[in-house]
Amino acid sequence: MSAMNQHISLKQKQELALKPKMLQSLKMLALPILELESYIKQELETNPLLELREDKDEEDINDTSYAQEAPESNTPIEDIDSPESDRETIAEARQLTEILDQWNDYHAGGGDYNRVDTEGDHGEALIRYEGNSKDTYLEQLYPLNLPEPEVDFITELVDSCDVYGFLPAGYNIEAMARRFGIKPARANELHEIVLHLSPQGITARSISECLMAQLSEEQKANSIVCGMVCDQFENLIHRRYQKIASHFNVSEDTVMAIREQISKLDPKPGLRILQNNAAYVYPDVTLKLIDGEYVVIINDHITPNIIISPRYRKMINRGYFDKETTTFVRERINSAKFLIKSIYMRMRTLEQVSLSIVKHQYDFFYNGSGTMQPLTYSVIAQDLGKSESTISRVVKHKYAETPYGIFAFKDFFTSTAGRDDNYESISRQKVKTCIIRLVENENKRKPLSDQDLVEALKAEGLNISRRIIAKYRDELGILNSRLRRKSR
Repeated sequence: MSAMNQHISLKQKQELALKPKMLQSLKMLALPILELESYIKQELETNPLLELREDKDEEDINDTSYAQEAPESNTPIEDIDSPESDRETIAEARQLTEILDQWNDYHAGGGDYNRVDTEGDHGEALIRYEGNSKDTYLEQLYPLNLPEPEVDFITELVDSCDVYGFLPAGYNIEAMARRFGIKPARANELHEIVLHLSPQGITARSISECLMAQLSEEQKANSIVCGMVCDQFENLIHRRYQKIASHFNVSEDTVMAIREQISKLDPKPGLRILQNNAAYVYPDVTLKLIDGEYVVIINDHITPNIIISPRYRKMINRGYFDKETTTFVRERINSAKFLIKSIYMRMRTLEQVSLSIVKHQYDFFYNGSGTMQPLTYSVIAQDLGKSESTISRVVKHKYAETPYGIFAFKDFFTSTAGRDDNYESISRQKVKTCIIRLVENENKRKPLSDQDLVEALKAEGLNISRRIIAKYRDELGILNSRLRRKSR
């Protein structure tokens, strides 16, 4: 019998654990302005210390100020069990009140260059967008502390699905994983993780794989259930119950009972994270050219005004309370401070990202060229000293009002399509613009082929491959030259 060897080893491992407050801050960063307003109101419901000020006079607020309210007890604060904690809580409450008053004054006053103008144009600036719940679905990954390349890989898998939540036929998960530097074994592990997120079955490659992901552990242990979902699924959907019963050597009643279980599964889970009905959004920022320089105006004046509840102002002003109340009030104060800090950090990050975009898309903003330069999240991230995931959250579902119209933030990011004669990068958006122009001005009796487009762009100093031309033409919905000639 071999001897058993024991040894102790040390191993360093770097992890980033996202705490609930960090998740809240990241969620607020990703929310567009109209959704942020609703989110803040929901957060206030969990914090009775805070209230919304809705068309209240300043006199009503001042009536409950600390200076005007007399303590309700004659007991000196020194005689209370925890006078020091009471004093600290009162001081923190007063500090929070001052912060909120300054915050509300900023929103009520001239916090931006054109607050009055933007409020007047509020209705005209509204545009339609299609919201979706994919982001909420992917938020389930946060507690798993996955590295960014793995999160990006999973996001790519989800984005590659059709409307029902299935990957395209022949989709190679392992080949896609290599683009993110992920080994095949790990890619399959991550795919299993995605399959079991809620709703289960998203990114399945077949109906059987989709339904298998939704089975409970008890059902998976049943060979007949698994067999009916996988091997006998074709017979099941065609109601060949007798054939299934014969295959498993069971009664038809057993088959029908299992069929009932399977019928409760969702064969199209993707529909649950599809785009919702069109909604209206208000641009999160306005980029205005003032004295030759762009100024970022954060359109945050629709966020609600927050005040300390008059009831709690009176309670705090009494000068003392028991330990339990002290703890409760202090927790609510800290929660309120973090909420305000998260709002401020969102505003600050939006401003930084907007200015960085203007700097890197100089030709578009200052010269009005209408074309974008190649720009990626990593460029902005390096410029601001932030992570790419942070930039991604800022860009997601955000809109900017510019002198040239309203643009989604993501419109300012475009990959490199090729090189010009000076070996400088050419953006995908610029190439698409050129393709549209050339097709619109082509000879209708002899439309330009993809190779003709390559030569035409080369004559303009743009070196683009035929494969890229064909890809962008398809994305623009432009038919090939033969079909364009036939259709005319």
